[in-house]
Amino acid sequence: MPLTPEQEAEIAALRASPRATLRAVSEGMEQHLHHPIEVLDHGLVRVVDYMGDDAAIVQAARVSYGAGTKHVSNDAGLIRYLMRHWHSTPFEMCEIKLHVKLPVFVARQWIRHRTANVNEYSARYSILDREFYIPAPDALAAQSTTNNQGRGALLEGAEAARVLEILKADSTRAYDSYEAMLSQDGQQGLARELARMNLPMNIYTQWYWKTDLHNLFHFLRLRADPHAQYEIRVYADAIAQVVRDWVPLAWEAFEDYRLGAVQISARGVDCLRRMLAGEEVTQETSGMAKGEWREFIATWGR
Repeated sequence: MPLTPEQEAEIAALRASPRATLRAVSEGMEQHLHHPIEVLDHGLVRVVDYMGDDAAIVQAARVSYGAGTKHVSNDAGLIRYLMRHWHSTPFEMCEIKLHVKLPVFVARQWIRHRTANVNEYSARYSILDREFYIPAPDALAAQSTTNNQGRGALLEGAEAARVLEILKADSTRAYDSYEAMLSQDGQQGLARELARMNLPMNIYTQWYWKTDLHNLFHFLRLRADPHAQYEIRVYADAIAQVVRDWVPLAWEAFEDYRLGAVQISARGVDCLRRMLAGEEVTQETSGMAKGEWREFIATWGR
């Protein structure tokens, strides 16, 4: 189950006692506050708290840049200007705190984004639940033959069944051993901080994760990308739903200038200009390495 009975009771109590506030409120975010979004088989994303909205971004920009932005006539235009020119500090005026339940191997990818405050469930003090991520059939794929960190064709039939059985059996056996080592029935029982080292990477952990909007956009640009690993991408997609409702003007600019945009190098610009002028440009005359040229052609064509 994504939430424990205690967590569900806490959420029900919070939603049953709304309070008046003088803080800026995002109506879109209020609809998400405390409501868990289920992810994978046992995971979740839940908004615990937030600060700021689109207006907070605009307010910070106008205080910071003053007359320099007066030519921008409206809030949406200003936010697009900030996004287009890579101004970051106004977006840092918005913050979000999430409760996330996720497999340990996903958490180890996620923690590489070192621009957040994190407090994780401690298996030194508490006993982890018997919950493991087991991929659905459409997420069970072979190693890619062209990308060392990607997936290839889906496993099917007996091969898929064999792998799923291994995952389930190993997870169950590891947790049985974990419980046996912790047990004080006729023995002292191993310390929790030691017993946990036997657990597999697909067991679920939980944390509170707080970050600002600028760094959250960076996280989403990388992890909501189609090339990101599926298991972290579905969490990014769930967070994106929330951000879209929280700061719709900022999200629209982010979607346009980051998610849906393409970055091009100075060499790429030069090649495009030469191609538009009618020149035949090849990888050898482009000044690009083979991989860069392949990406350039895939994006821009000949």
